[in-house]
Amino acid sequence: MKPPIDILVITAHPDDAEFGASGTVARWTAEGRTVVYVICTSGEKGTTDRHMRPENLGRIREGEQQAAAEVLGVQEVVFLRYADQSLEDTPAFRKHVVEMIRTYRPHTVVTTDPYRRYVWHRDHRIMGQVVLDAVFPFARDHMAYPDLMERGLEPHKVKEVLFFGAEDINYYSDISATFDRKVAALKCHDSQMRELGVTDLEEWLRQRYRQLAAKSEYEVAEAFHRVKLPG
Repeated sequence: MKPPIDILVITAHPDDAEFGASGTVARWTAEGRTVVYVICTSGEKGTTDRHMRPENLGRIREGEQQAAAEVLGVQEVVFLRYADQSLEDTPAFRKHVVEMIRTYRPHTVVTTDPYRRYVWHRDHRIMGQVVLDAVFPFARDHMAYPDLMERGLEPHKVKEVLFFGAEDINYYSDISATFDRKVAALKCHDSQMRELGVTDLEEWLRQRYRQLAAKSEYEVAEAFHRVKLPG
């Protein structure tokens, strides 16, 4: 069994974590906390290039994600390789996420908010709901997935979940000291940054995270909906 970690970040695509939480991830790793990423698809449909093949883009984006994780000090990146744009709330997918939670036994889980309204990638919506259900109650309960217990994956109680992309924000994370590392990590996702068509990425990001921080005491911040789980 692996030793418990501090934070497990579970996202649908490469670059989701960098947009949503990488400034906070950089702060955590600088403080000595262990962070692991679980990326559920390889983002192989995320392009406007008519000549790009999905399998080639998937390899490119996995490489970009590994490079970004190294910038941030992430301990490990796990790719589950489900099909991009096709995540579904199924028992099999939920069990796979439970397996990841019981394998790494994190204090905190970070993922996308399933309750953002209207314009929101469906994979993000599904991802957040599956993670929330996996955390509570399935990862916690010994009668859920007894075959995982037979493999030594004991039940685990996550202490809190941070949802990024939230509209109902109740937690701000100061990224003033780690903003440069956030920018550097996002620059690793070259295939996606080119899709944005932004001439000055650093300034575009600074404005974006200043706006997120507007109702906080910080200059630049990442914003989350934070849920504390029952003990």
